[in-house]
Amino acid sequence: MSHTIRVGDLVTGEAVVLDLRVAQLASRAVAYAIDVAVQFGLLVILFLIAPVDIDNALQDALALTLLIAVMIGFPTAMETATRGRSLGKLAMGLRVVRDDGGAIRFRHALVRSLTGFVVDFWVLGLGGAIALFVSLFSPQGKRVGDYLAGTVVIHTRVPRQEVELAVMPPQLAQWASGLDLSQLPEELVLAARQYLSRYHELNEQARWDLGSRLSDDVGAAIRSPRVEYTHPHPYLSAVLAERRRRAAS
Repeated sequence: MSHTIRVGDLVTGEAVVLDLRVAQLASRAVAYAIDVAVQFGLLVILFLIAPVDIDNALQDALALTLLIAVMIGFPTAMETATRGRSLGKLAMGLRVVRDDGGAIRFRHALVRSLTGFVVDFWVLGLGGAIALFVSLFSPQGKRVGDYLAGTVVIHTRVPRQEVELAVMPPQLAQWASGLDLSQLPEELVLAARQYLSRYHELNEQARWDLGSRLSDDVGAAIRSPRVEYTHPHPYLSAVLAERRRRAAS
């Protein structure tokens, strides 16, 4: 039976579900409030410095251009450049990822921003009522923009007890010290942590199959694949333990 990995639920072939800390409505609301405050601040500044000695038609066109640039262009550029984060999400420890767990691209960010402005919050959104209503009935707290873009918002801050499950195997310490971890996606780190935290709940076949898939993805990201026939648990533990060591130094 095939094994699938997706953000929100990490599902094994034996129907074991590993949660990946999908962001809840409250944290998303605070993050959005921060983003709106920043956007309105930008609008105020831009309108203050905009030229006033132009005719009414040009003033209307300029106002519309600035509104679109700040409410749609700015969040699109921000989430594209930061691979799924805005200033509000950075403050709340959140990130937007694709439904398959990968990093979002420009088109995902554009769909989210455009739908957010038109449907979820402003033009047709009744000040956020549409986004709230849809999110309340979504198991993953998705708004319309998330459904159309194929994205979900997750927490990137993991409780300390989960992080410390990654213990460095002594025989892999020297190997791990030379790894390039700069391209290791945060969402893949979260999946590996969840695998380690629920390792003892899985049977032997699931431990190998699910761990092998995660190890393959991690190995591709860090360009140092797991040696064939070695168990994925020490491999993933070594990578996460080394990542934690560097973050603490």
